[in-house]
Amino acid sequence: MTTETLVLSWEELNRHVEALAQKIQALPETQRPDAILAISRGGLVPGAMLAYRLGIRDLLVAVAEHYDAAGRRPAPSITRMPSDDSLTGRSILIVDEVWESGRTLALVADRARAAGAHVRTAVLHHKPGRSEISGAPDFAAALADGWITYPYKGGE
Repeated sequence: MTTETLVLSWEELNRHVEALAQKIQALPETQRPDAILAISRGGLVPGAMLAYRLGIRDLLVAVAEHYDAAGRRPAPSITRMPSDDSLTGRSILIVDEVWESGRTLALVADRARAAGAHVRTAVLHHKPGRSEISGAPDFAAALADGWITYPYKGGE
C-alpha cells in the first residue's frame, strides 16, 4: 500500500482490469454477473474494459456524485440510476475506480439491491484506511492510500 500519489499508466490500468476479470471469472458460473453497472464517471472506463473481458454486453450506468468543482460533498447523491426493471432478479457487478470513503459505491449498491438485484462490487483501488463505512468491495485489484491519477482522467 502506498501513501504517495500514484499515476497509473494505461498498461497498469489494463493489468488491474485483467486482475479483476480473473477474480470474477474464478466464481462459479452461476454466480457470475450478467450485467455491469458502471458508476459515472470514474467507473465507466474500467466497467467497459471488464465487460469486454467477461463477455458481458449489458453495460448499465449510474450517475453518482460525491465530489464537485467545490470539493467533497457532505454525502454522495445519485442523479441517475437504471430502472428497477433493468435490475430486478439480475446479477449485477457494480464497478467504480476507487473505494475511498466507500459511501458512493455503497449507496449505488443499496439502491440496486432495493430494486431486487443480486449485487457484487469491484474497484481498481481499495483504500481501507480511508473507508467511512463498514465492509469492503467484493473485488479490488490493488490497495492504496494516497491520491491516484487514472490515465483516462487526463491529469486531474
